[in-house]
Amino acid sequence: MTEQAPQFIVKLAQSSEELQAAQRLRYEVFVAELGGGGPLVDHAARLEKDHFDPFFDHLILLDQARAGDVADQIVGVYRVLRDDQAAQAGQFYSEDEYDLTMLKSSGRKLLELGRSCLHKDYRGGAAMFHLWNALAAYVLEHEIEILFGVASFHGTDPAELAQPLSMLYHNHLAPADLRVTVRPEHGARMDLIPRDQLDRKAAMLEVPALIKAYLRLGGCVGDGAFVDRAFNTIDVCLIMDTKQLNEKQKNIYSKGLMA
Repeated sequence: MTEQAPQFIVKLAQSSEELQAAQRLRYEVFVAELGGGGPLVDHAARLEKDHFDPFFDHLILLDQARAGDVADQIVGVYRVLRDDQAAQAGQFYSEDEYDLTMLKSSGRKLLELGRSCLHKDYRGGAAMFHLWNALAAYVLEHEIEILFGVASFHGTDPAELAQPLSMLYHNHLAPADLRVTVRPEHGARMDLIPRDQLDRKAAMLEVPALIKAYLRLGGCVGDGAFVDRAFNTIDVCLIMDTKQLNEKQKNIYSKGLMA
């Protein structure tokens, strides 16, 4: 990381150059680092992209203390899709993995989250705090009522993730009125270990930080995990009903959680 103290700002990508810079960071994280792929990934230009990108808003985190142009300064990204944008796209991204009928028929304002990542030099510090604060402001501005999106475990063998998947199923399953279900073609059961045989401490150690953060905010998961071989991941669908946040959680949310 730069020797200077970071100078963070967060904004929405407003140009093709900024979007490509976000896609370049996604490539470094999801493709080069984690082994993912996809039909529209541009390996020559090192861009991770898909046909949904034009419909999403892209929150970009810049460290203005880094040398170089804006593209060099982008160190974090988060893409978000409101239900009006999903209507233009024809669907939500997650609909390829989950049946979202319960959410879409709720009559409440939805926001899909995805492709959240940080440059490797900025993990575990204040960078995610700034992205999360910007997301909170976006949610308030658009009066979003339900947040959702897929979050990933590395690897494609559910048996190797039996403890954390089972813990999520037994302890954090979404209520019936929000419980999306995995599409069966590439889905896997999450209840692989009985509740009384869970090692909760061991299970939580295997849960990625992003998923833990949503759980702390009162997030829950849909029924079933999706095996995404293109991205070399196992996905769960996280759902958060902003109406259910208690006052303490609202304070955490408004101040930023993901530090």
